Amino acid sequence: PCLPDRPSPSMTSSVGAPAFCQKEKETGEGRMAAGPTRPPRPRKEPQPLVIPRSAAEEQRLKLERLMRNPDKTVPIPEKLNEWAPRPPPEFVRDVMGSSAGAGSGEFHVYRHLRRREYQRQDFMDAMAEKQKLDEEYQKKLEKNKIAAEEQTAKRRRKRQKLKEKKLLAKKSKLEQKKEQEGNVEMCRPEWMWHHPQRNSSGAEETEHLQNVLGRRGSLSMQI
Repeated sequence: PCLPDRPSPSMTSSVGAPAFCQKEKETGEGRMAAGPTRPPRPRKEPQPLVIPRSAAEEQRLKLERLMRNPDKTVPIPEKLNEWAPRPPPEFVRDVMGSSAGAGSGEFHVYRHLRRREYQRQDFMDAMAEKQKLDEEYQKKLEKNKIAAEEQTAKRRRKRQKLKEKKLLAKKSKLEQKKEQEGNVEMCRPEWMWHHPQRNSSGAEETEHLQNVLGRRGSLSMQI
């Protein structure tokens, strides 16, 4: 409240200050005493000072600081919009004429217009260059993709040829093995064809041949 210019003696207390100020002071002190007290803030642990000596160490320190409180949201800066010249006005009001009565301020108006026009032309050139580089990059990507597909197809054909060659070699080997078994069967005497049980093992066959040869040798010696 605003104090009067000259307080009356009845409004002053024995100390000399106005009575309503002293009363407000007392009520304020009482309000502060009655209000809730804030708990003391916990002291933060002192962190050692670490000076990064490389970019990798600096990145590591930043990650450690972020992981101390993973619940805290990290502000991600938005992508800045590229500068673009302001669009031309729909209606030009201050058209510059060719009269000789131009004032001293017309030169500055022309200078600003020229600067904006130069900026617009530079922006158009930069956008054209950027578009050209983007097209070249896309063409290079397509070219590399086609080359990679051709290389992959070539290696696939090579692997398929090797696989077919291995299959043919395996097939020919099986056929040769079957032919050899057939030749062995044909070379056996006729009395072995009617007794397949004797062909179960090679040991019995060799033993039988030895017995036959031994009998023939004994007959020749007797003759």
